Amino acid sequence: MKSIGDHRSEYEKKIKTVKKGRGGKTERGELMRFFMRHLNHARTRDGLMPLTMPRMGYILEKIPTGDLYYLQSVCTRSKDFSKRFWWEIDPKKHIKENPF
Repeated sequence: MKSIGDHRSEYEKKIKTVKKGRGGKTERGELMRFFMRHLNHARTRDGLMPLTMPRMGYILEKIPTGDLYYLQSVCTRSKDFSKRFWWEIDPKKHIKENPF
């Protein structure tokens, strides 16, 4: 017969494995980690605080996942990833070509 402590440790192991599975397991999470990794590289070089996953979620919350793939390709092809990323997500910088 197992003691109560043995049952508890098995339960805690199961909980820890479930919690480790969060973040980055979905398409959107992997894209957020991709952007966060590239942006944090530039931010640490400039002496700024690194971005966190909650902050990336807030920045990218209104952008559909399909558009994130476009953003990824555009930023990857550019010379300066960080500069291009921040320019692309700012709606004030984009002029409507067709007002109708």
